[in-house]
Formats: sequence, structure tokens, C-alpha cells
Amino acid sequence: MVESILSTEMKSVTAAAQMLLDQMCYLEEVGWFQAFLDILLASEYTGLHDAIKEWNFQELEQLNEHRRFLERIEPSITKHLKPSELIAHMSGCLKPRECEEIQAEESQRGRIAASEKLVASLLRSDKPNWFKLLKIALENCDLDEARDMLETNGGAAAAKASEWDAEPEAMMTTVCFEFREEAETEDMLMSSNNSTSVAEEPGSFTGKPERSGERKLREYQKELTAAAVQGQNTIICAPTGCGKTIVALAISEYHLKQFPEKAKIVFLATKVDVYEQQYKLFKEHFSSKDPNIRVTGMCGDMDYLSVRWLIEHHDIVVMTAQILVNALQSAEVPSLEILSLILFDECHNTTGKHPYNNIMTRYLDTKLTSSTHSLPQIVGLTASVGIGSFKNGLEAENNILQLCANLDTRVITTVTEHKDELKSYVHTPEKAFFEVQQCMSHPFIRIIKNIMSNIEQLAQKTFNIESLSNIQNREYGSQKYEQWIVSVQKSCKVLQMKNKDEERRICRELYNYTEHLRKYNDALIINEDARTKDALDYLDAFFDQVRNAGFDETERKLTALYDCQRPQLLRLATEGEQNPKLDELKFILEEEYHNNDQTRTVMFVKTRALADAMKKWIDETDSLKFLKPGVLIGKGRKSNFTGSGMTPNNQKGILESFKSSDQSKMLIATSVADEGIDIPQCNLVLMYEYVGNVVKMVQVRGRGRAEGSRCFLISSNKERIAKEKINMFKEKMVEEAIVQLQSRPADLSNKVDMLQREDKARRDHISSSPEKPKTQGSYELLCSKCKKFACMSDDIRVVQGAHHIVLDRSMFKRCTTAPHKNPRAFSGFCKKEKMLCAECKHDWGLIASYLTIQDLALLKIESYVVQNCVTRRQDYFRKWRDVPFAMREFDMTEITPETCRPRDTAPDEV
Repeated sequence: MVESILSTEMKSVTAAAQMLLDQMCYLEEVGWFQAFLDILLASEYTGLHDAIKEWNFQELEQLNEHRRFLERIEPSITKHLKPSELIAHMSGCLKPRECEEIQAEESQRGRIAASEKLVASLLRSDKPNWFKLLKIALENCDLDEARDMLETNGGAAAAKASEWDAEPEAMMTTVCFEFREEAETEDMLMSSNNSTSVAEEPGSFTGKPERSGERKLREYQKELTAAAVQGQNTIICAPTGCGKTIVALAISEYHLKQFPEKAKIVFLATKVDVYEQQYKLFKEHFSSKDPNIRVTGMCGDMDYLSVRWLIEHHDIVVMTAQILVNALQSAEVPSLEILSLILFDECHNTTGKHPYNNIMTRYLDTKLTSSTHSLPQIVGLTASVGIGSFKNGLEAENNILQLCANLDTRVITTVTEHKDELKSYVHTPEKAFFEVQQCMSHPFIRIIKNIMSNIEQLAQKTFNIESLSNIQNREYGSQKYEQWIVSVQKSCKVLQMKNKDEERRICRELYNYTEHLRKYNDALIINEDARTKDALDYLDAFFDQVRNAGFDETERKLTALYDCQRPQLLRLATEGEQNPKLDELKFILEEEYHNNDQTRTVMFVKTRALADAMKKWIDETDSLKFLKPGVLIGKGRKSNFTGSGMTPNNQKGILESFKSSDQSKMLIATSVADEGIDIPQCNLVLMYEYVGNVVKMVQVRGRGRAEGSRCFLISSNKERIAKEKINMFKEKMVEEAIVQLQSRPADLSNKVDMLQREDKARRDHISSSPEKPKTQGSYELLCSKCKKFACMSDDIRVVQGAHHIVLDRSMFKRCTTAPHKNPRAFSGFCKKEKMLCAECKHDWGLIASYLTIQDLALLKIESYVVQNCVTRRQDYFRKWRDVPFAMREFDMTEITPETCRPRDTAPDEV
């Protein structure tokens, strides 16, 4: 039937649409109607989506007159159009795919054919503003004749409409749908009521009453808003999938009504992908509810915008937390007192050095030191408050109290009165455990371990590596071995000898040895959880990089060691037995999809390398390749495998494909997807050797939202399975701790007050302690891999309090460059290239332009060792704030013809 519909679409879009709708009327599967709405929205049929969702087609029907008119003048107007120019002004009513097709048509068949395709796209458009945008585009492109045709005939369109009996091909067809279920996506987690009255009491939430009646919160959602609409600071703790974002929208709406002209709301997200999801919900809700409510958003790659300006000129700003932290630190936002409400999404993160806690520390310092303040209301949203480590109920209570103190709340809001209703909407996946056999005697493992042993012996001949780390009893193929490598490399960076040439040789050799050991260790970990072939592919990719980078004598020796064993490794990877874990996983997936071919799966894995390997395995397994899995990984600063992290746009595309497309039935994800991301269609969650704390368990399990969802942990590690069972027990412990704290509100409030005073005293003590003074003496920055001299500390300048540049142009004689995969602008800088050590190709930072100044070296302090020019002591720092020397702020007056000299004409070193 799918092939028949697609074939018909080539001849007539309307006929194909009718066939599709006819088939949909026979669907009986749970969730088909919501899936239809989801695919309409994902495919950017927003007008049609809204009309069907609200069951109000008035706006679409009003477009019919314009359609008839444009169809009538099509033969004339197409002769006067320039499609490639027009589409640049019509992104508001044309989809990107349509624009691409129109451009292709013009290049292949000419302007008239492309104009006809443009008109056909407009005739099918469900955007209410398409006719207006067409007129504006014609005017902007100076296509006066075509514009005159629209303006001359447009006014008479209504009068003539009844005379035109020809219906355009893309006319709407009215279809009757029978509702079989309640919509379950997070932006639809509300029940509808046909009453046209608009309730104003706290907790009520209305939307478009003039069209479809009052849309009300469910009773449990009203209960979750109760404390917030009374102006109290509160933590709202409720299961994933219950509609906490809808609750946040309701609280925001009520707050705006309570404080007209004064309300300033900020909604904070922890990650860019979650920010984009929540910003879209806020924008869509308030643009349809009340276009006068100004909603905007800002995330990390939009630092060219002014945060204060956005807050002052909008009612609601959705942003990532670090944006607000930066604005407060730079004093661009003078105080949190310019806000009236802050909503913290995933508020359990308000601990330690997290940006959320940074914001709240400023809040609490103001509150506890000033008697006259007007601080904003605080509302936190989370699925679990089971933070930190705890062994019993009292410790769980103490952790929750600390979170309350950090968020300045004395009220924990949970669903208590409407639990039955909550359970009817929120489905907790059934949990199961699969303990599988681990393959320990594979010849591939023995060969890799033998290579690692040989490398360790080579390293030992260079220097006593055992003296560089205190970590003992390390095992190949373990996380502990990775920790040993990190420890050795850290010690190696500051290793000093009398003979400096010998020091540089030893440090560089040890760095290479340990880096190769790291890759072999990674390969063993991949082999344990995926195929031997995937582990070998990982090593092949690494050695390709080594060869392409230009390697020294040590790397040649190590590459030869690998090349010698590779034929045997390849044979084992090709002929060896299947990993028993994969056999178990294959069985589970085949069974689940045999029982329900509409299953949607999210599988969590530990590393990016494993995510990549699992996708390859599924794509190459005949019985599973129909799943066409997508891979969702974090952005990341560095990758543990050959690929790089995903950009927010990559992540968005993968998620949209999984949510709305029948192509991808499975998503393989690292921890980036376990918190906040809305995946409503998922009904099977697989945790493949993936276990964390209580909060992570609740978040991961919550990815399965469909009715009848299940969550499986697959592991060969008995301790890992036991830990997850303990987490399940701790979850009950946290729930009981919440009940106990809610039953003692006065005690909760007193303990929060005490914790806040203690925390404030601790902060005051730290701030009053004299800082170690920064010296004015000179320091050398040396490459942390080969100890080659890079620059002097005296030549470093600080830009905007955060970026560190070098004014000495001779540095370019000591480095080389490589293209940057993601050149972009930030804070007045424009990334151009990567900067590498000329001798060992170690990453030194970036080459960038700043304002009108070209070719500036931006340093990464973790790439260098700092050496005191007097004492010759060497130290390694991961943060600029920890370096011992003072650095001057950048001053434009320092820019001279010498400092502006192009890098290829930099002066020779003295």
C-alpha cells in the first residue's frame, strides 16, 4: 500500500493524500492518531497540525480564495517570476525540501518550470501567511508585473470566488477521525473541555478558548502547580512523561497574569538539546495563546546577543544555565533581582560547581546579606531528588534537605491526592535483568594484552613508569587501567631532568607509549561489549591517524608492532565466535519486534565508541538491519574514538527522525539522552552495561513512556546488576524520605535555614582566606607532550576575562596549523584553524581573528606545562585560574604593525 500511495503521489498529490487518509481510518493500533499529529508537526505541516489538533479548519478554509485566485492567474504570473530569488524571502511558508526542489527544477528545466513548481507548492501550503509573504517577496525582488497581478486581482478574489468552479488539486479534504486514545506527547499532556468559559483561579490553564474551548490541566498537574501559583519557592518532583513542562507553562502563564508589565521569567535548561526542545514548546504555546507575550531563547552558540537586552525586551527567556552565569559574572546582568521567576529544569543538578548552583549561590548570598531585596521566585522541576550517596532513609533526607537549601525552597511538591489519575497517564516500564556470559578466553584478547605488555616493557626501558603512578593492580581492558594512564601522563608532563634534551625525549616517548596503551585498552573494552571486528576497526582508524599525522621513531616502532599482529587479528575478527552479549541482545530485539513490529527502542551505552560499534553491528546483521538505528552522542570536547562529537543540529536531526519517521525504529545513545529529552514513542529501553545512580536510573527508565513499556538491563557483570537493584531499593527510600519531610514542614524549614547559614559561613571563610598572590615574574609555556618552548607568560593577554591570546608573532615559527572542522564565531572571535606543535603535532589551541585583528593564537592551558624561569620548576594546570603568574588585560593600543604582521612573515627567533 505504501508503494501504491507513493506511486499515486507522482501523478496527483491530492489523490495520494486521499488514499493515505482512507487507509488511516482503518487503523486500530494504540497511538496512531497522535503519531499522525507528530509526523505532521515534524514535517512542518504546522497549519494542518493545528487545525486537526484543535478540530478547527476555519483558517485553512480562508486560504481557499487565495488558492483559487493564484491558480487562475498561474499561466500569466509564472512568466514574470524569478523562483531562485523569491524563495530566499519565503522560508516562512516553504519547506527547505521544497526550496531545494524548486532550485533543482530551475537549473534542470528552466525558470518557467521552476515557477510552476513554486506555485504548486504555494497551492499546497497550509501556512496562513503564504499569500502575504508572496506579495512581500515580489516587492523585495522588484517583480512589479507579478506583484501588480496579485494586487489588481487580489481585492476581487472574494467576489469572484463563487464564479470559479475549478478546484485546485491541493484543496483540503474533510475526514472524520475517531479518537481512540488520549494524546501523550509532552506538549499535549492536557485534557480538553468544550466549555467556552475561561477560568481564572490558580492552577487553571487556558488556551485558545475562542476556538476550541478551555484547555485544562489534568488534576494531578493542577496539584503540581499549587505551591508555585501561591508564590512559594518549590521543587516539583514528578515522574518523567507526566508533563512537567506543561506545568511550567501553566505556572508561567499564571505568573504573567499576576504581575502584568512586571513579570520577567527565565526558564533554564542544562543542555542545548533540551533547551531547543523546551524553547520550541514555550514559543508555540504562547504564540498561539497570546502573541503579545514575548518569548525568546538563547544558548551557547548565540553569545553575540545581549542577555540583559533579551530580558528587558521579552517576558520569557529560555536559555542554558551557563549563559546566565556568564552574564552575571561579567555584570552584564547586574543582579538576579531584575527577574521575577526562575524555572530550573532538571533541578536535581543544583549541587557542587554546576551552573545551577552558581546561580543559586549568588541568590542566597544576596538574600542572606541584604534585608531589602526583591529576588525572583524559584521553581525547580525534576523526576527524582535522589541525589548524592546514601545508605539509609536519614541520609536520603539529608541529601534532599541540602537540595532544598541550595534552591531556597521549603516546599516539595508531589502528586499525593490524584495518584490514580497520574498512574493512568504515566506508565512506569517493567524492569528486567539479563545476566549474560562474558567471553574471557578469546585469542584476540590474548594478542592485544601481549602487545600491551610489550609496550609497557618498552616504556620501562625509557623510564621507570611504575614510579610515575600510585595506582596498583591495574587490569588490561578496565577503567582502572585508563586511570593509571591518566596518572602516568600527568606525572610525565612535569618530569624534570638535568639534561633538557633527554627530558624532552623521554617525555615525548612516554606520552606516545601511554597513548597507544590507551587505544589498546579502549579496544579491549569495545571487544568486551561489541564485536572483535569493531575493536579492530577502532585500532585501524587510530593507526591511520598516526600515519597521516607524520610519526616519529617511537610511533614507527609501535605501528610496526601492530602491523605485525594485524593479519592474525583480522583473521580472528572475521572467523571468531560471536560475543555472547550480542547473541542475547539479538534474541531480545528479534523477540520484541516479532511480538510488536511497531516497537520503538532506545538503547543506552557507556561510550561513543561503543555507540558507533553497536550501530555497525545492527546495520550488518540481516535480522536487525531493518531497525536502521540512529546514534545520539554528546557534543564533547574530545572523542574517545575516531569520529567527533555531534553538533546540536546533528542531534536534532537524529531525534526528529526517530520521533517522527518510520525509517528509524531504534536510537543508540550515550548519557546525552538520559535526561530531559522527550521521546514519547519509546516503548523499549535497553541499558547495555549502563548503570548509574538513582537519578540516572529514574531518568533512563523514564525514556520509555508508551503504555506497556519495558526496561531491560543487559550485563555480564554481577556487581553492575546488583547496583541497579540497589538503585531500585534506594528509589523507594527517596520516596519515603520525601513523604517524611512533607509531614514535618516546620522541621524541613528550620533545617533548610540552618544548612543555608552553614553554607554561607563556609563560603565567607573561603572568600576571606587570602589568595595566593599572582607573581609578576616570567614563566615559559612548554608543550605538555614534547616540552618544546611555546611562548612566554609576559606575552599572554586576557580578552573579555576568559580568552587567552599571545601577542608574540614568533610563536607561529614554533607551531603548525590544520583546518578546523567547525569554524564559527564567538565573543568577537572567529575560529580559523587548529594550532599544533610543529615538532610533535600536539594540540596547542586555535588560530582566530578578533575584531579587525587577524591570526591570533588562542591558547588551551591544558596543552602546556608552565615553567618558572628562575627556579625552573614545572607545573601542569587544567584551568587558567590556577596558574601562578599574573596576566594583563588585552588593550587595543598594544596592537602595532609588528603584532598585526601576517603570521607567515613573523620574525625569526633569536
